[in-house]
Amino acid sequence: MSTGDTDQAIYLDHHATTPVDERVVESMQPYFTEQFGNPASDDHLFGAKAKQGVEQARERIADAINCRKEEIIFTSGATESDNLAIRGAAEHAKKHDKGNHLITTAIEHEAVLETCETLEDDGFDVTYLPVDEEGCVDPTAVEDAIREETILVSVMAANNEIGIVQPIAEIGQLAKDNQVLFHTDAVQAIGYLPVDVAEMGIDLMSVSAHKIYGPKGVGALYVRRRRPKVKLQPLLHGGGHERGWRSGTLNVPAIVGFGKAMQLADQEQEDRTQHVDELTSYMWDRISDELDDIVLNGSEELRLPNNLNISFLGVENKALVKSLQPDVAVSAGSACTTGKVEASHVLQALGGDEDRWHSAIRFGVGKDNTTEEIQHVTDRVIESVTRLRKLQIK
Repeated sequence: MSTGDTDQAIYLDHHATTPVDERVVESMQPYFTEQFGNPASDDHLFGAKAKQGVEQARERIADAINCRKEEIIFTSGATESDNLAIRGAAEHAKKHDKGNHLITTAIEHEAVLETCETLEDDGFDVTYLPVDEEGCVDPTAVEDAIREETILVSVMAANNEIGIVQPIAEIGQLAKDNQVLFHTDAVQAIGYLPVDVAEMGIDLMSVSAHKIYGPKGVGALYVRRRRPKVKLQPLLHGGGHERGWRSGTLNVPAIVGFGKAMQLADQEQEDRTQHVDELTSYMWDRISDELDDIVLNGSEELRLPNNLNISFLGVENKALVKSLQPDVAVSAGSACTTGKVEASHVLQALGGDEDRWHSAIRFGVGKDNTTEEIQHVTDRVIESVTRLRKLQIK
């Protein structure tokens, strides 16, 4: 763990979290000390002002993904949203004897995979679809896996480790044709990819604030209200907040910040995408030109523009991360699996061997990274990999 000055370090772990945009902080400020009311107590001015802030945020998120604001349910984060979507749909179907089968992929976020595993313990049947060597799921495999008792298909829009972008619209259409609900974890996609729940046939979608320069501890779940009207079994009880699907007093400042962050992500998507794409292209071009024995994990084309996941064969990823500190912050894997010894389940799903899995570094570029920063990081990576390989030869 580095004890250096974070003001001087270059942060390239934006898939794990992002700094809160100053404009987001400014939007949140009044709701801590001035408009501090409980939005459920809207009989008076304090509660009404708080509710107004919440509803504006709900509308901003809805506008960004092309849905009705009533279809946005606020949660504590994408993990809760994933749980509510998957377990909520499964338990509602079970209660009404509508099926017990779910479909997902081998490279989903743990919030999806572990929820599915607990459902298996409860008697549900889950199909975990494999992916190809680039991490992409075949829509035909999704269709082939659907059966009469299938409740839900859950496929993430873009992967948090290797950045692969899945054919969400095609899968959404397949699900609709077969009258099966379709859920997607779109946490990493928002801000860099166009996400339209109507056009993509999405029935349930999980999103998070802290991946788009908003505050931590707040997320949302889109729940379709028409054709079909999605019904869920709530996970939390007590108060009937959020249409009865998510009880608990709303985190008003965070929700307001989420709304502002989503608005900015939508408005600035084209500029952000172009900027990070130029930076990751520069980094990949130089690294691939100057270093041998490297593997780009994921697709070179169908990937998030801010993602590079590279295996530096023969170099242990933890050693490389440490050698880049304290002035460069990158990740040896998903932040949600920190501390685990085993190789990433995502990389294992792509194939390869232990060397590839344990030499992978994830670079997550952000909207505020500069060309000079990326040039410096690239220099440091090339130097460090070269040095570590020489040490191993000795």
